[in-house]
Amino acid sequence: MSRVCQVTGAEPGFGHNVSHSHRRTRRRFDVNVQRKRYWVPSLGRHVTLTLSARGIKTVDVRGIDAVVADIRARGGRL
Repeated sequence: MSRVCQVTGAEPGFGHNVSHSHRRTRRRFDVNVQRKRYWVPSLGRHVTLTLSARGIKTVDVRGIDAVVADIRARGGRL
């Protein structure tokens, strides 16, 4: 599963693990991504979205219809 939020566009960050001796090895800071299923009244069906924790809060505030309209305007798949 791609670790990208469909609402906020949050992607993994990259950096280093730094040991006590300061040796650096690459690491990845993953986004807290969840698969969440919503009923969308305007479409008359359920939609499963890949959302970060902030994306879920955005849906709670703006409403699923507005968020789905934005995703479709950007050309995203539902």
